Amino acid sequence: MITEIKFKKQICDIGKRIYDKGFVAANDGNISIRISDDQFLITPTGVSKGSLTPEMIIKVDIHGNVLDGEYRPTSEMKMHLLVYKERPDIQAVVHVHPPYATAFAIAGIPLDQALMPESVVYLGTIPIAEYGTPSTEEVPNAVKKHVREHQGVLLENHGALTWGKDLEHAYYLMESLEFTAKINWIAKQLNGDRELSKTHVNTLVEMKTKMGIAGKTPLGVETSEGIHAKKVTTTTGSALSEQDLNYIIEGVSRKVVNELKKHL
Repeated sequence: MITEIKFKKQICDIGKRIYDKGFVAANDGNISIRISDDQFLITPTGVSKGSLTPEMIIKVDIHGNVLDGEYRPTSEMKMHLLVYKERPDIQAVVHVHPPYATAFAIAGIPLDQALMPESVVYLGTIPIAEYGTPSTEEVPNAVKKHVREHQGVLLENHGALTWGKDLEHAYYLMESLEFTAKINWIAKQLNGDRELSKTHVNTLVEMKTKMGIAGKTPLGVETSEGIHAKKVTTTTGSALSEQDLNYIIEGVSRKVVNELKKHL
């Protein structure tokens, strides 16, 4: 019982952290912890993760039956239970909607480039789990394809999901996922998302293996000798020519001048 109280308080603490970081809005997101082989603590539906209290946390079994608690468990419970069924080693699951990661999920772009050493080693690749209607079997079925070889997924047009050896681990994986998505997006805006070479990635993979970190890893790219990274994506669409830009600027300027004349 003391352990359950401790875990409930931890869920509340992580809930406040994800809310304060803007990883969720309103009542979004859900968190769970395994407390035995077939029993779990999980957050309730319809409650802000920033306002959780220990008595709100529900105990359920592996089939989703409520064992203790006055609230209803999150409607996304099936997704959590799928992870636990497929991965007996996993002790906690976090699902939230962090802005940058969710933007990649909406765009259908996986986080699978070797852009930073830290992401290669600690996060690995984060694939896209194809879209499923929330609270249905479609979502766990989509996650199932990736859960054994990764530490998390982007849920297409939905958000992100991570799992770990304990709740702190699952949460920090989510922080890393969102940070990687943010850096990835900024690099793309600079037209400079250069991917590490296969040689350097292989060295990082050796480090990762020695550290006992699981999950698939980005492959890296072929580069010329002595070159550590290479631009691998191209900007889609055609850039505006100088003539086009001047035309737009002149048009906007004329409209502004005309509007000002009306008020003089």
